[in-house]
Parts: sequence; structure tokens; C-alpha cells
Amino acid sequence: MSQSVYEQLRAEIVSGKIDPGTSLVETSIAARFKISRTPAREALRQLEQDGLLERRYRGLVVRTRSPEEILEIYGVRVVLEGLAARTAAESRTEFDLANLASRHAQMLDLNQDDADLMATSNRQFHEALWLSSHNRVLVDMLLRLNSHLIRYPATTLSKPGRWVTVLEDHRCLIDAIAAREVQLAGSIAEAHMTAAREIRLNQFAAERPQVSS
Repeated sequence: MSQSVYEQLRAEIVSGKIDPGTSLVETSIAARFKISRTPAREALRQLEQDGLLERRYRGLVVRTRSPEEILEIYGVRVVLEGLAARTAAESRTEFDLANLASRHAQMLDLNQDDADLMATSNRQFHEALWLSSHNRVLVDMLLRLNSHLIRYPATTLSKPGRWVTVLEDHRCLIDAIAAREVQLAGSIAEAHMTAAREIRLNQFAAERPQVSS
């Protein structure tokens, strides 16, 4: 029951149906879904773990979005993606290379009119990269960090020309990992995520309402 409530609230937060800054109270959630307070509490706990809610003086509220948070998220992700790529270059197996190549091939065949599918396939490629590091702690950290971007629904892949760049970056990354070029793999991954950060910041600025003078 708590999972069903969690999934519905999560969808509403991500879609923007529940505004940033909205307070979510255990008793109100229980009343809305006609459940006891225990599953309501568990659903809110999961949302907090996902980074979708934060604790303030008045309790749990939907986290607001900001350029500062984007910088924080990508500041960590650039480092961790670089580490994952370097570690993958050291630890990868033939299966890892085949998995990365398969994910890349799927991306090459995608219809570029489907932004959601593009974002999903891109995430799957990165998850394959993380798994190639064979570092479970690193994979867990990246999965948790990636959940913070859920509240920023616009994909960076929607920028004209970005998809082509992403595909080329991924190809170069696979080549570096296959050749066990540790530092090169790390540099490619870090540059890749740094570019994504700049696009994300520009998207956020474009989404904010302009104040007339």
C-alpha cells in the first residue's frame, strides 16, 4: 500500500502537479488515500530518501529547484562519473564491453523525436558504465545522485546537436575503456558531464519567468 502511495506522490511531484515548497503531512496523506498513518509515513520516508522531499521547520516539503542545486548535483556527478569511467577502464570485462556496445547501438537506432526514450536509453548507457566499474558503493552513490535530477524534467538531450555529441562521447568512452586508457576515460566522462551541467543551467534559466523592468 505504501508503495502505491509513494509512486503516485512521486509522479505528481516530478510532473509538477504538486508544487515545490508544498508541505506534505502524514495525516493529510493518510486521509487523502484512505490509509493508516503507517503506510503514509513510509511513502513520505521513501520520497525523502529519493531527495524529492526535505525537512524544514514545518516538516516535510517538496524540494525547490535552483541553479545552486544544479551546481551541487553536477559538482558531485562530474567527479563520480569520472571515477566510474577510470575504474571501468581498469576493471571491465568482455561482458561489460559488450553491454556498453549494445546500449550504444540501441541509442544509434532511436527515433530522435522521442525525448523520453532518448533520456531512458542514455540513462541505461550510464548505468552500464557504472556497473562496469564493479564498485557497488560507487554504483549506489550514482543511482542515488541521479534521483535528484528527477525534479528537473527537461532532458539536456533536447538541445539541438546534443544527441550527436552524446553519441560521439559514448563511442570515445567505450574505446578508451576497451583500451584500458584509464585517464582518458575519466577525462571524457568528466567533460561529458560538465557539458550536461551547462545545458541544464541554461534550461533552468530559460524556464524561469522573466521580470519586466
